[in-house]
Amino acid sequence: MSVVATTVRAAAKYMLPKSAVPKDVSAVPRRLGKWREGTNSNTKVFINRMHKGLYPDLYDTNGAPVVDLEAPDEPPKTPRAVKREIQQRMAGRSWELPQQRKIIVYPNKLTIKKTCPDPVGTITAAQIALLDPTGARTRLFAKDNPECARVGDILLVRLRTGDPFAGVCINIRRRAADTAILLRGQLTRVGVEMWYKVYSPLVEGIEVVQRAAKRARRARLTYMRNVKHDRGSVENVVRMYLRQKAALGTAEGQKKKGLGGAVLHAPRGKKGKGRGKKR
Repeated sequence: MSVVATTVRAAAKYMLPKSAVPKDVSAVPRRLGKWREGTNSNTKVFINRMHKGLYPDLYDTNGAPVVDLEAPDEPPKTPRAVKREIQQRMAGRSWELPQQRKIIVYPNKLTIKKTCPDPVGTITAAQIALLDPTGARTRLFAKDNPECARVGDILLVRLRTGDPFAGVCINIRRRAADTAILLRGQLTRVGVEMWYKVYSPLVEGIEVVQRAAKRARRARLTYMRNVKHDRGSVENVVRMYLRQKAALGTAEGQKKKGLGGAVLHAPRGKKGKGRGKKR
């Protein structure tokens, strides 16, 4: 069966299908191809017999074909022949490389180190500029300012809501926009310590009432909590400061326009009158 099937497939390859036969039979040329003439007679008989079984409409009652089947003029080409023909065609051509497409080179994107070398510092500066537009509070606690507030000074903090508080500055915590000061005073003869944020919107202003006579040799004057070194109440010093301020023509509760909590500096190293004996 395998030999017959192979022969049938080989024969069907060179037979015209039924759809290829035109309706007008007289228009079909009655000729045999070169390859058909050279085929074996037994193969030709077998092909005709198979074709009769597949397409009985093309044959009359006597078994004679209505039209001669047309075989191809040339046998199918082998792969080697096709390859040889392609090589012959390509031999006469001039090979020129096509124009290469230009490679698009995009510029490098700027890194964050070049656009913003110090992002934390930039954000901090923007926050401070928003909270302190005039820069008065920044200059008051800047280390490079010779007239800055230091530990040991008496400071007066005015609040937008609540009473002002005055006391000795025993600690300054510099943390950019989170800068705070620790003041120690007395309320009803009880020692009280209060933390105040320098850039807080609730703080209306910070004033230096009196500066320390000497530079403190400690960054934090926590030893003033002891009875031996406690400064005590500073109400008298604040009262004298407010009198001098009122004598200069400035009201006690008047707001400073355009200063954003500007500070009236007292001379460093000079004590107010009525302080008693010097130590």
